[in-house]
Amino acid sequence: MPEFAQLLEGYRRFRTGVYPSRKERYDLLAHEGQSPKLMVIACSDSRVDPSLVFDVDPGEIFVVRNVAALVPPFEITPGLHGVSAAVEFAVQKLEVRQIVVMGHGMCGGCKAALTRELQGKPPGEGGFVADWIGLLDGARHTVALRHGTEGPAAERAMEMAGVKVSLANLRTFPHVLEKEREGSLKLRGAFFAISDGLLHVLDEHTGEFAVVD
Repeated sequence: MPEFAQLLEGYRRFRTGVYPSRKERYDLLAHEGQSPKLMVIACSDSRVDPSLVFDVDPGEIFVVRNVAALVPPFEITPGLHGVSAAVEFAVQKLEVRQIVVMGHGMCGGCKAALTRELQGKPPGEGGFVADWIGLLDGARHTVALRHGTEGPAAERAMEMAGVKVSLANLRTFPHVLEKEREGSLKLRGAFFAISDGLLHVLDEHTGEFAVVD
């Protein structure tokens, strides 16, 4: 199986090329630690890497990635709350000044939320994903009424609605809401389409996404 061998080849290119060229940056990060001022919540999709999209250096953004770039609402029920832990760490420990939720085009998670193709599947066979994207059920209802549940228009609407769901859920975290209200934290929504390479930013006053010039 060649996949890991390819990773090692990439590492060797990094070790002999990228690492030496950025040695001063890596030394700084190693000795002083990380202090990113911006968190990005993005999808795990292999085609959408925030570091590439935003062309940032190591240490500049704190990133959490998951299916469909979703943030669950704040809750204190028993369980392992990975995204919530990342948000907590970013806001409380790193004191990031901005959180960007970035959805993307051709998102498999958003499409599955629309079609409900995984509903009823047992864990390990689609059930974990089905439960997770259930966070979009409310938004799905609105999208389905306007666009149906299939086709590019419906999928794009669901992808953009997912960003708004995550932003709303972020505001259920007490410390996030408190910092936003006092002006020390800014929440932003974004959408990247790999098909055309364009980034869209959400205007929360109008509810519309506009292409970045």
